[in-house]
Amino acid sequence: MALRLLFPTPVYEASLTTDRMFENFNAELEAACRMLADEDQAGRRWCREHAYGGYTSYASLDDLPRRASVFADLKRKLDRHAAAFAADLAYDLGAGRLRLDSLWVNILKPGAGHTGHIHPHSVISGTVYVRTPPGASALKLEDPRLPMMMAAPPRRADAPEAQRSFVYLAPQPGTVFLWESWLRHEVPANQAKTERISVSFNYGWR
Repeated sequence: MALRLLFPTPVYEASLTTDRMFENFNAELEAACRMLADEDQAGRRWCREHAYGGYTSYASLDDLPRRASVFADLKRKLDRHAAAFAADLAYDLGAGRLRLDSLWVNILKPGAGHTGHIHPHSVISGTVYVRTPPGASALKLEDPRLPMMMAAPPRRADAPEAQRSFVYLAPQPGTVFLWESWLRHEVPANQAKTERISVSFNYGWR
């Protein structure tokens, strides 16, 4: 007999730690994230109004690569990883190409999280992790077929990763995760005693 694993849900994982001068780059990136959290009054106001547990620039700033050179450097690094992931996905981009549509900072306080969601107007989404103290939230990914499994039994506790209903990916500073934007994901409550810092992004096809 043969068991075919069809219609996979690929998730790309890489690390910036092998890049030259990573420690300096990561420290500069963290400083830039904290600078935005201090200076972005519109973003802080949005976080208060929407009960976001910390700071995000998602709804207030759309020009980070032009605002600080470290974000421009980050964009160049992410462009390479997005291109590699697109090749792994066998995308036929035709005359178009993947372009970074949005890039935003997330500073998550202890106890805060981000509920499940997708990014419906993008092709590839992802996050790069800047600061992940002990107990920091993992990235929780949900099997996209779950809504169609009304009568299916639950998975065993020892089920292989590819057959679980939820997978938790624990990042380290410099970790890059990419996934197709239709994949539902969330950030469980941050169990760390200090802030968790990440930069998320979307790529569109045009």
